[in-house]
Amino acid sequence: MIRWMSLGCLILSALCLASATTSVAQETTEARAPDVVYVGSPHDIVAKMLEIAQVKKEDILYDPGCGDGRICVAAATKYGCKAIGFDLNPVRIRESLENVKRHGVEKQVRIERKDIFTVDFGEATVVTLYLLPWMNKKLVPQLQKMKDGTRIVAHDYSIEGYLPDKTITMTSKQDAVEHYIYLWTLPPKPDPDADATDEDSEED
Repeated sequence: MIRWMSLGCLILSALCLASATTSVAQETTEARAPDVVYVGSPHDIVAKMLEIAQVKKEDILYDPGCGDGRICVAAATKYGCKAIGFDLNPVRIRESLENVKRHGVEKQVRIERKDIFTVDFGEATVVTLYLLPWMNKKLVPQLQKMKDGTRIVAHDYSIEGYLPDKTITMTSKQDAVEHYIYLWTLPPKPDPDADATDEDSEED
């Protein structure tokens, strides 16, 4: 009897170990390392981005690489719109959720741990970006699938190959640094100079 009980315990332990290993493997596969170190946009820059994008209550705002959720929270707090933030870093996700709860906008804001390059932006009417240039460029195929009239507003880094409808510079009172804000309304206008630059590169 003792021998059978020991065998049963061994089998149960092996099953538990296999289950735990599978769970860890799935988490590792689904959640890769973040692409960049998070740096939050100053709050007055966030406010200007939302103003330039003419955010309204009926909008649905997407913020890929949402960090601590400040853009989503600001949009929901000031304009009453729905906002969804995406980030890979579990620390940023936790900060975002705490920020959402602290401002009482749980009904308007959703935070998801997700790779931004797999997000379907089809529902969004406003997209906010504070990403590196190569990341903005990599998002273009996803952004091009959005509805006409959708606004994209980017902090500091433009989207290569597309002319912004508006560009402003602003010195933040928070860090005393000059920042750039770019706005596009879909469909975006291709930048003819970008094509010329690509052709020159191919000739070289």
